Amino acid sequence: MTKSKLVEEIIKKQSYLCVGLDSDCEKLPKGFSKDAKGVLAFNKAIIDATAAHCVGYKINTAFYESMGVKGWQAMEETLAHIPDSHFTIADAKRGDIGNTSAHYAKTFFEILPFDAITVAPYMGKDSLDAFLAYSNKFTIVLGLTSNEGSQNFQQQKLSSGEYLYESVLKQVANWGSPEQIMFVVGATKAQELENIRSIIPHHFLLVPGLGAQGGSLADVTKYGKNESVGLLVNASRAIIFASTENDFAEKASTAAEAYATEMKGLL
Repeated sequence: MTKSKLVEEIIKKQSYLCVGLDSDCEKLPKGFSKDAKGVLAFNKAIIDATAAHCVGYKINTAFYESMGVKGWQAMEETLAHIPDSHFTIADAKRGDIGNTSAHYAKTFFEILPFDAITVAPYMGKDSLDAFLAYSNKFTIVLGLTSNEGSQNFQQQKLSSGEYLYESVLKQVANWGSPEQIMFVVGATKAQELENIRSIIPHHFLLVPGLGAQGGSLADVTKYGKNESVGLLVNASRAIIFASTENDFAEKASTAAEAYATEMKGLL
């Protein structure tokens, strides 16, 4: 999916919600088997219940990889069930060089035809080149994450006086266009969004951390929105595990609709 198509979907739906399919088989509602088969059935029900309220889905690959080959099959079939109108993200956080990076790119852009993949940039430009070679795909680079450990490296000051994450944003933004590159910025870092927007004014931001992690949608939108909205705000557990009873799909739909309604009011 191109940037212009994504923007078109956001404007049409008045929603920039991305639903995270962090489908932990141990947390599935009653009636689902605690295995890859159960995850797939659950995912299909969640997608059907939430598609009207969101513009994308983010599949956290760890929850599928940990189930072996059957988990990979469930991930592939989940991806196939997502409507073509929705943006798809492999939240895989890959990062390597040379042939390894090329095979990661092939895996998540060709074999599993996601629209985007998350990557860690700390091995440098040559670790992203293989992903950026795909002009019709997005590489979503870790910018400033919401976890406590982000202080260890991302928020360390360099001799230049800027933070390491600021240097990452500036350099990576020059490696490709806003039609190829997005950045991850945690919702709990909303106060830094204004500064981040001054560095990368035109790129899309993937913003996790709503719901269970306590990020503020109003603050994220106020400080992170740009001329084309430029936001994909992700919510995972708060939507997909809104209920563990038989009404899980209905409650997921209600939770997604609530986010979408708030977003419409903020646009």
